[in-house]
Amino acid sequence: MPLRLPPLPALRFFEAAGRHQSFKLAAAELNVTPSAVSHGIVGLEQALGVELFVREPRGISLTVTGADYLSYVAEAFSLIAIGTQRLPNHRADRPIALSCAPTFASRWLLPRLAGFRARWPKLNVSVDTSHRQVGFPVDGFDFAIRLSRAPVAGSAWTRLFGERLVPVCSPAYLESLRGAHGNIELRHATLIHVNAASEDWQTWLDATGADGIETAGGLRVDTIQLAFEAACMGLGVALGRRPLVDSDLASGALVEACSTTVASTTAYWLVSAESADSRPELFDFKRWLVSEAEPFDMRSAATEPGSRSASN
Repeated sequence: MPLRLPPLPALRFFEAAGRHQSFKLAAAELNVTPSAVSHGIVGLEQALGVELFVREPRGISLTVTGADYLSYVAEAFSLIAIGTQRLPNHRADRPIALSCAPTFASRWLLPRLAGFRARWPKLNVSVDTSHRQVGFPVDGFDFAIRLSRAPVAGSAWTRLFGERLVPVCSPAYLESLRGAHGNIELRHATLIHVNAASEDWQTWLDATGADGIETAGGLRVDTIQLAFEAACMGLGVALGRRPLVDSDLASGALVEACSTTVASTTAYWLVSAESADSRPELFDFKRWLVSEAEPFDMRSAATEPGSRSASN
């Protein structure tokens, strides 16, 4: 007797909505309307005779039954994806798919991809900077680069490097902060904050012991890239994140407003499915990326003269 399965489109809606905890984000990922996702899941709940989500004015959450069912559905889709990838000629001309943050992509990854292409000219790379969650291998991604304090269970995590935090601003703005005795007075600066950053000015201030600097005001932006651009325009002092800010420091567009650097408690990690190393092209890309990152990882190296490390 053939297996009786729920409607497969509805299961796809359920898996995406459960992973994102949002009908809207699931709809954006699947290129359908939120209404279609909602109606599909209602139909699935009716077919199964159970409630999969708790619907509240501020959003949705999985029920206990829904969370348990999601683990089976997600595993089933993963198996289908893995089986599809192993079909003969399935990977022919398929690019290596990578998800990462836009600032990391533009300031660190893209400038190095020419070197990868020179060594492996037949391998193409697709970079996605949409900030969406990635499920391996269901979403079609091979790798993701994520900022985290530690690896998360369920995927293979390889450390790339941590950031070093240092105040930066334009040369002209730095001169405006110079006091009567020639000293730079950060307490008079407009601080540029990144709203979404897990570590920002308070992290640097706590680690350095600097006092008299007010963090409540200042300019607030939503990306690291915007913070660097605002600093280049002379709008204030941003918290530079080395090596992402290195190109601006090298060109002179930005200068250090204080020489004291602080090691971040987070690091960039290369994340992949457990089976990624079995594919030669993915193994080569991973090995190349880790080798490119190695000179920037200060975890085991001594900090620079005059620098301080934040405790982990």
